[in-house]
Amino acid sequence: MPFRHLLLALGVIIVWAYNNIVIKVGVTEIPPLALTALRFIIVAALVVPFTRLNREQLKWVALLALTFGLMHFGLLFIGLSRAEAGTGAILVQLGTPFATILAAVFLKERLSPKRILGLVISLAGVVVLAGGPSMPPALPLTLLIISALGWAISNLIVKAGPTIPPVAMAGWMALLAIPLLVTASLIFEDHQLQAIGNAGWRGWGAAFYSAVMSSILAYSAWYWLLRQYEVRRVIPLSLLTPVFAVMLGIWLMDEHMDIFKVIGGGMIVLGIAIINIRFRRLAPGARTR
Repeated sequence: MPFRHLLLALGVIIVWAYNNIVIKVGVTEIPPLALTALRFIIVAALVVPFTRLNREQLKWVALLALTFGLMHFGLLFIGLSRAEAGTGAILVQLGTPFATILAAVFLKERLSPKRILGLVISLAGVVVLAGGPSMPPALPLTLLIISALGWAISNLIVKAGPTIPPVAMAGWMALLAIPLLVTASLIFEDHQLQAIGNAGWRGWGAAFYSAVMSSILAYSAWYWLLRQYEVRRVIPLSLLTPVFAVMLGIWLMDEHMDIFKVIGGGMIVLGIAIINIRFRRLAPGARTR
């Protein structure tokens, strides 16, 4: 991968890592579900007028609106409102082992010994992380884990469904998720319109950053890289996201680093790396370069 494309990938990862900080700041002014709905309104307004989906594609995107829009993003925003940004970013990485297990159960994908090892290490990392002071209380912890499960289920839906351009998928998923999030916000939150009306640059900045930088620009660049290079060369770079999120949380939010976060978070990232990275066997007589 040329250096400029590596820089592009790192830029995307930093955008995603910083998004955890942005969300945590944004929910101090706008309730989490209302902020998620506002994010999707912006995404839909910028994408839907310029894209089209057929009826079959819309059926699958409607499922994603539930699992990805409401279950993943909605619960992620709530969880980050009550947890450290770095710890939240680490916990959401559990989506990868969840997706591996679900693919083995429902898609009959082979669960190799290497993947089983990765699952065991990553789940053991959660146990280690749970012993530290940075672990959030039971409710936000549960919500972040369910958010990761929503991400995993969404990956299976994308794999099973028809091919849909990523940006179009993001825009139409956002459009169909808006009613779900607005309804959930009306049920579980109060004074949403007042909060949005009184929001300053933190609340509105969080909505626009999350929508434009994270949802549209970063994902567009990421999928462009996936089209240019083998998946095994691109996907492992995403493991740096929680690393940058932890560093940014310490730098910008005065979050603390402890041995449980270092070891537990490291085990989670290592386990996911073992699951994602393909190790090629060298042919007899072959040399490494």
